[in-house]
Amino acid sequence: MGSTLMQTIETADDLQLAGVWVRSEERAKELAAASGAVITTDIDAVVVASRVLIDFSLPEAFATVIGSVTRHNKPLVCGVSGLDESQMALLELAARDTAIVFDRNMSLGITILDSLVRQAAASLGLDFDVLIEETHHIHKVDAPSGTALKLGEAVAAARGQDFKEVAEFEPAGAAGKSMPGAIRIRAERRGEVPGDHAVTMSSAAETLMLSHSVTTRQVFADGALRAARWVVSQPPGLYSMRDVMF
Repeated sequence: MGSTLMQTIETADDLQLAGVWVRSEERAKELAAASGAVITTDIDAVVVASRVLIDFSLPEAFATVIGSVTRHNKPLVCGVSGLDESQMALLELAARDTAIVFDRNMSLGITILDSLVRQAAASLGLDFDVLIEETHHIHKVDAPSGTALKLGEAVAAARGQDFKEVAEFEPAGAAGKSMPGAIRIRAERRGEVPGDHAVTMSSAAETLMLSHSVTTRQVFADGALRAARWVVSQPPGLYSMRDVMF
């Protein structure tokens, strides 16, 4: 994602790449040679030079990024997946003083899908069974995906449920009877699939399917940059892509 973001920023008329933070000198030299931008292991130098930060790193780097953003009170767009409860609490704390857009999926299409899923789940209610299926490339570590969890949480919120109490996770092809009102999530890892998600709501009489497919990771960069353009003028708070788009 880092390289895609760099390339997209460099071709945008209204954006300028202030710098890139990396965690090793070797990587800094590689990227600097390829891009010509300022690449450094000094996170504070990058944050100070920037109007807004975009973070697509890993959970292990999250504390470093959020710490610098908090120290220098700079807006942040965070697309890091796999954050645990303590890291989410840290994000919410930082958002008291600065504007932060956090979302498990920055795709504009997924943001629309999330909205449609909420509308459908609220209208159909508990009479319809829900299955969320996601497929990603074999290199993706976390399963189910953050987007599948996001969609599951959207269904639960629309139906007035506690997602943690009704979520059922299963590997691809698993079968069995679910508890009433369950939200089933099925994950599959194969090939180099960037990301496919489908939400199926079914009763004994009919089936509704809402789906989204990604062909290139460029969509995540485009969404993140749309969020960056938006968040720089927002007051402190924790926002999502729904706020950016709606």
